Amino acid sequence: MKKLNIIFKPNLIKIQSILVLFLIAPSFAIADPYNSTIDLFESSPNVKPFFEKSYAFAVFPTISQGGFGLGGAFGEGKVYVGNHLVGEITLSKMSFGFQMGAQLFSEIIFLQDERAFDEFTQGTYEFSANASAVAIIAGVQAQTGTVGDTAGASRGASLGGHLETSYNRGTAVFIHPLGGLMFEVAVAGQKFKFQALK
Repeated sequence: MKKLNIIFKPNLIKIQSILVLFLIAPSFAIADPYNSTIDLFESSPNVKPFFEKSYAFAVFPTISQGGFGLGGAFGEGKVYVGNHLVGEITLSKMSFGFQMGAQLFSEIIFLQDERAFDEFTQGTYEFSANASAVAIIAGVQAQTGTVGDTAGASRGASLGGHLETSYNRGTAVFIHPLGGLMFEVAVAGQKFKFQALK
C-alpha cells in the first residue's frame, strides 16, 4: 500500500498543477480585442497617419455580416478621442438585394475633427450611399480595389503599394477581413448608435 501511495502522490501533484495552469493561463492569454484591433490598423502605413491627425476614432474588433437576398450586419465598438475612451457604439445594417454568404471583419472609422465627432455621436448616425472603405489585408497594406460604396475583402497577398486615402464627409473608414466569404463588404447604410460613458 505504501508503494502505491508513493507512485500516485507525485502524479496527482503533477495533474493538479496542470489543471491549475489550464484554469489560470487563459485569463492571462486573453488579449483585449480593442487594443489588438487598434494595433493591427496602426501597423499599416496607410492607416497610421489617421491615428496621428484625426480628432477621434471608433473601432469595432468584430463585425458579423451575412445574407442571402436579405442581409444584415452587427458589431459593437468603442469610441476614443485621442487615446481616451469616451463611449460605446453599436453598428447595425439591414440590406436587400443580390448578396450571398457571411463574413467577419474589423472596422475602424476616423473622425476628422470635432464637428465630425459631434455628428457621429449625436445619438444615431448613418453612412450615406457614397460611403466607402479601404480594405487592409493580411499583409497590412491597403488594397486598391475600392470602388464606390464597397471595399474588396481579399485574403490574398498584399499589393504592397501606398494608397492615398482621404476623408469623406469627415470620416475615413478601413476594414480588415477576419474570415468568411462574401462577394462584397459595403459600408453604405451602416447605422451607428452611440452611448457616452457615464
